[in-house]
Amino acid sequence: MIDTALSYGEQLRRRADAIATTCIHGGEMPDADGALDPPIVLSSAFAFASAEHAARAFRGEEDAYIYGRWGNPTVDALEAKLAALEGAEAACATASGMAAIAGVLLASCQAGDHVVAPRSMYAESARLLRERLPKLGITTTFVEGTRDAYAAAVTERTRILYVETPSNPTLGVVDIRGIVEVARSLPGARPLVIVDGTFATPFAQTPLAIGADLVVHSMTKGIGGHGDVIGGAVAGSRVLVDAAREVIVKGFGGVLSPLSAWLVARGLRTFALRQERACATAATLAAHLAAHPRVAVVHHPSLPTHPGHALANEQMHAYGALLSFELRGGDGEREGDGATAAVDRGRKVLEALRVATHAVSLGDVRTLVVHPASTTHSTMPPEARRLAKITDGLLRVSCGLEAASDLVADLDQALRQ
Repeated sequence: MIDTALSYGEQLRRRADAIATTCIHGGEMPDADGALDPPIVLSSAFAFASAEHAARAFRGEEDAYIYGRWGNPTVDALEAKLAALEGAEAACATASGMAAIAGVLLASCQAGDHVVAPRSMYAESARLLRERLPKLGITTTFVEGTRDAYAAAVTERTRILYVETPSNPTLGVVDIRGIVEVARSLPGARPLVIVDGTFATPFAQTPLAIGADLVVHSMTKGIGGHGDVIGGAVAGSRVLVDAAREVIVKGFGGVLSPLSAWLVARGLRTFALRQERACATAATLAAHLAAHPRVAVVHHPSLPTHPGHALANEQMHAYGALLSFELRGGDGEREGDGATAAVDRGRKVLEALRVATHAVSLGDVRTLVVHPASTTHSTMPPEARRLAKITDGLLRVSCGLEAASDLVADLDQALRQ
């Protein structure tokens, strides 16, 4: 995990070195024609050698490509690389991060089952749990991201302890090992611990190594890394991943296209270098903003003032490439101006940016800044946002690969507005 005896830069360099070879060579097999990159296989169907070959393939007695929704060589190569990075037996690539999340929940639950999840999390994941799954008889209790809160919320029908760490957009850190211990302490069939690792990526956190059952990602973000592809992933034991694949890909058709798989795999070859740079920049910006007179608070696990700093040192390899911060009230702001003034302050900062880009998503080579309360988390009811500590003055920053000094200067000039 994070060795505080080393400088953070050295820690990042060592982490990049630890996974660099896997990023490039993991899961890749020589092509029959000698191509270095796995071919993009666009065929929707595959020929059988004989009628018996087809029958054996459909019975599962022989590995064979049958139909593009069931399997594809380009997608398989990406899945092998993902599994190697996560230290997993298997991985399943999906059409999007939400396909992965919805699929593992539906593969693991049935009507009458119960989920425990954190209050602070990606808004569409929360909406899935809050609005959509109850129509299927699957309920969720939202709690603070602490071990005790999870333990208190468990019922005899709990099937999943769902974790998102660091959380979107407040960068809360949840104790993965502690949640695993809660699951293992329960009698009978224990609930699965499923971790959304999108904010961390496998560079900064490997949940399976500390006991989680499954990890899910939006590969659209840091894994793909170039803002040009949509995809998701599930990694874990082969039994659990195959069960998720049966629902997500075969059942609901959440198929990742071969071209998208090739783009994600291409992005992964530079993953270690990209994350090393972006994580270093995030720590630099966090420290700078924490001392800025127009910033009230900065959320990033690298800061000793962050409530999850010590826990991040225990369970993460790096502090991640995202941060968020809250603006102070203006000098002339009247008492009671409240949310309107906070949103207006955020709007002015966003519109004044010249290097960073005002856009949703994260994990791009570009630095992206967004106002969650009015955009990404606007579907959350105001009370749910309040409980999740998503304030109206909060801005989320996804650090890209620009020079940190240019981003510091850009934020400074925007904050002067």
